[in-house]
Parts: sequence; structure tokens; C-alpha cells
Amino acid sequence: MRLLITILGKATGYLTLIIVFIAAILKYLDYSDPVSFTSMAVNMESLEEDFRLQNKSCFILGATGETGRLLLKELLDRNLYSKVTLIGRRRVSFEDKAYENLVQEVVDFEKLDDYAAAFQGHDVGYCCLGTTKAKAGAEGFIRVDHDYVLKSAELAQAGGCSQFHLESSKGADKSSSFLYLKVKGQVEADIEALGFDRFSIYRPAVLLVDRQESRPGEWMARKVLSSCSFMFPTMSIPIQAVTRAMVSNTLLKPEHKTEILENKAIHTLGTSTTT
Repeated sequence: MRLLITILGKATGYLTLIIVFIAAILKYLDYSDPVSFTSMAVNMESLEEDFRLQNKSCFILGATGETGRLLLKELLDRNLYSKVTLIGRRRVSFEDKAYENLVQEVVDFEKLDDYAAAFQGHDVGYCCLGTTKAKAGAEGFIRVDHDYVLKSAELAQAGGCSQFHLESSKGADKSSSFLYLKVKGQVEADIEALGFDRFSIYRPAVLLVDRQESRPGEWMARKVLSSCSFMFPTMSIPIQAVTRAMVSNTLLKPEHKTEILENKAIHTLGTSTTT
């Protein structure tokens, strides 16, 4: 019993140190959000009605991932687009009738130029495509999170897409010494250089969601962060808030062609807007 108490005491101490360490890092990365939501008081329902009248179409990259799946559901629930297209490596099966009018384009991301037609005729693009170094290796991670994403953005713009919404990451910086943040920052910069009429970047912190795939490190982080989120609100964010913010922000008029929503702004928009 004494040994158990000692072990639990040490574990608690280590956990406390981990929490403080993570909080310090994220506090350092908590940049001032360049986006101000002066239109938060705007009636979102009215904005949605106006948007529907424009008869726009959109596509989603990464709809089989955690964020992409919830983003698709959010878009369909709010019925903003006359046409929603999923672009991915395989067809996805849905049982709910709400998904029956979806268009699905199957592509080979290694040969995207051969599938340029899949990216034509869309007004808005949403990208939630991504993997991890642990899952795909360093080269595979760069290929997916940078090369696939950038090439898709290029084809979308060439096909007439004027808006591109990218799920990135808190701390993204092309000058970072950390591969993950460096790649995220580089793809942001490369897509910005394409000159979309509107380019929206979303940089959420740790996503609070139970993934279908197993990522032990993220699982532990989510458990720790969800239990202390009231103490450190900038450390994490519910994935539903991210997808709701991405959709709601589409309805708002940005002050600049490129906008960056840091975690605080995403949380504010994703939890404060009502439909």
C-alpha cells in the first residue's frame, strides 16, 4: 500500500509538471489574434439565408478525418451550399439520407494533375487533409500535409475556386525548427502566394475529440487538457467549435484577403455564434 501511494504521488507530480510545461509553451504561442469579430452580433440566420441565395458550391478535402467528418455534418445541417463535393482517395459510405446528394470524386493524390476536373466549378474549398509523422514517416507527412494540400489548392484556384479555408495548427511557422509546425507554416505561405480572393487559416490548439484511429500521445493529452481546460482555456478546443467556426466564418466578410484565426478566435466564433 505504501508503495502504491508513493507511485501515485510521483505520477501526480509528473502530471502536474507536464500540465505546467504545456501551459507555458502554449502561452508563449498564444499570439494576438489578427481577426476581430465585430460582426458577432450579426444575426447568423440572416447571413445563412443570404448565402444560400448565392447558390454556391464547395468541396471538402479530408472528409474522412475527424475534423472533416464534423465539418461535412455542419455544412449539411446548415444547408448552405447547392452542391457539396468530397474529394478523396476512396468513396465513403453514408447511411443517413442527409448525405444522399453528396458528390464524391475519387482521386490519386500522387497524380493530381490527372484529376484536375474534380477541382473545377467550386466556389469554396475546405481543407482538413493531414496525417502525422508517426503514421506516415517524415517524408510521407510532408507529402500529405504540404504537397497534396498545395497541389489541391492550385488546381482548385485554376478551376475557379475563389475561397480556400485551411485547417492548420497553433504555432504554425515556416521558420520553426519543429517539422510539424514548419510544414504547416510553409503550406500556409505557399497557398497565400497563390492569391485566392479569400484565404482563411484556422490554427486550433489540441483538438478535444476521441479519434477513430489510435494516437496514444494525443489521447493522453486530451484527457489531461479536458480535465483542466477551465484553468487553461487556450490549451485546447472542442473539435465541434472548430468546424462551427470554419462554417460561420465563411459567412462573414474578412477585412483582408488572407486571415488567420488563432485558437482564441476560433473558440470565440465557434462557441458564440448561433443559427
